[in-house]
Amino acid sequence: MKPYVFISRKLPDEAIAILKEKYDVHMWEQEDAAVPYEVFLEETKKADALLTMLSEPVNEDVLKAGEKLKIVANMAVGYDNIDVKAASRLGVTVTNTPNVLNDSTADLTFALVLAAARRMVEASEFVKEGNWKSWSPFLLAGQDVHHKTIGIVGMGNIGKTVAKRATGFEMEILYHNRSRKHDAEQELGAKYASFKELLERSDFVVCMTPLTEETRNLFNRNAFKKMKQQAVFVNASRGPVVNEHDLYEALVEGEIAAAGLDVFAEEPIGSDHPLLGLKNVVAMPHIGSASMETRFAMMKLCVENIDLVLSGNAPKTPVNKK
Repeated sequence: MKPYVFISRKLPDEAIAILKEKYDVHMWEQEDAAVPYEVFLEETKKADALLTMLSEPVNEDVLKAGEKLKIVANMAVGYDNIDVKAASRLGVTVTNTPNVLNDSTADLTFALVLAAARRMVEASEFVKEGNWKSWSPFLLAGQDVHHKTIGIVGMGNIGKTVAKRATGFEMEILYHNRSRKHDAEQELGAKYASFKELLERSDFVVCMTPLTEETRNLFNRNAFKKMKQQAVFVNASRGPVVNEHDLYEALVEGEIAAAGLDVFAEEPIGSDHPLLGLKNVVAMPHIGSASMETRFAMMKLCVENIDLVLSGNAPKTPVNKK
């Protein structure tokens, strides 16, 4: 029998053609709805390989259910939805999709910087709602981005790519990371700062750090109080890195000026989410890497990793040691 591959979201046939030629491939057929946990668990019991999204909790129970499971290929650079330690213990390879999405995610991140600073979404809605009656000097006036200070928390590959965009706006670049990034310092003029210093000095605070137990709720009321009143906060990493109640309070109380958010603590969010009621919040539905070119590149890398592992070879982008 051919090895069984389960894909947790409907993907284009051309993206998975290699898998269909060589393996018994099954997919959850809904593009806009996550596979129910019970269905996912049953499919895992039969699977030699899983191609998953961030919406699938690949916990220890799922991994134990996959008695034949050899690989979980996660279509994301992050893998906080997967119990990697359990996977390693059970001999399951976990892979992700790094690097292929750096530029697209950095583009979206910097777009959030610009949109929040220049009140672009608010201005667009202002026009669409018929409220533009005349021109005035301070009509929807925002803040300049050029020549300001950007502080990037999490200077990984995507963070560094965001910093490259900032050089085009002649910004001073601060960064905070677990370890110094000498390449970013030499190539981009980035300066290492403590978390406290970065918060206090930055006009734009950009969160690019992965979600870990250490970074969960990193951005809380205490952090927001350290920022400038005119500061703009942008999160394009993971929602739980931010305490959303504290962010809401900081925005309402005027402790910071605005926020641009591509991610939330629980996704998807409904229209009744408190942050969506604030005009100084730009909200996106977790679309950091959502360009056609990049999403196909991510799918291709997942497919290659699965094919390599099922063929008895090492994957291109492993995140664990079995």
